[in-house]
Amino acid sequence: MGSIVALAVFLTACGNQPITSHSTGFWDGVVLLNFSRAIIWLSNLFNGSYGIGIIVFTIIVRIIILPLMIFQTRSMRKTQEIQPQLKALQKKYSSKDQETMAKLREEQQKLYSEAGVNPVAGCLPMVIQLPIIWALYQAIFRTHVLRTGSFLWLQLGSRDPYFILPILAAVFTFFSSWLMMQGQPESNGMTTMMTVTTPIIIFITALSLPSAVSLYWVVTNAFQVGQTLVIQNPWKIRREREAQEREKQEHDRKVKKAVKRAKQSRRK
Repeated sequence: MGSIVALAVFLTACGNQPITSHSTGFWDGVVLLNFSRAIIWLSNLFNGSYGIGIIVFTIIVRIIILPLMIFQTRSMRKTQEIQPQLKALQKKYSSKDQETMAKLREEQQKLYSEAGVNPVAGCLPMVIQLPIIWALYQAIFRTHVLRTGSFLWLQLGSRDPYFILPILAAVFTFFSSWLMMQGQPESNGMTTMMTVTTPIIIFITALSLPSAVSLYWVVTNAFQVGQTLVIQNPWKIRREREAQEREKQEHDRKVKKAVKRAKQSRRK
């Protein structure tokens, strides 16, 4: 978590001057300049449509970081699957004295090890993604032609006059969060609250963003929805979980039946 905060502070401190061929430094002169050039090059492939260039580049970036997202998704799923056991441990070791808390940490670590879960590893993809996402945002925001171009009804450097992009960004954010929640073994108040409040925050924030950035946001969240349906399809996860539960119940039933037969044989 400390690394994420430090990285966020570093990126916030980056300049806001326009990106040109004269930009210097690693962040402006290498990262942002090449992001900007890539978007413009893609736009030229589509008759100078900077909107389509932004869409295509965003999709390419999402595809490049897809292995990280798959890793994070699998890690999150493993963590979700052991939530009932974690809650049971927290209830069992609910006292706040040092000995009990130490025992709780020991049992939690044992559970993580048995389930193949590394709680810290789930943060790694976010640490890697953050500079990529922020570079894409700044490349759009700080490149003059991207901000002053037009696309459909939009002036890319101005807010969406009809609020269509903010609405779409909020809808895709809600749908993505809702899909992930459907795949969890159990939901809680915090998860439900975030599923509802996050799209509202996204909508309010997007209202003041240039359309170029809002467009990037819409494409990113839409890609996330498709990614969730393919990689972490909640209905497939539910079917697998139900099949495992039925298998476990059938195994327990056979064990009880075998024990019962053994007892009857001993009586004879």
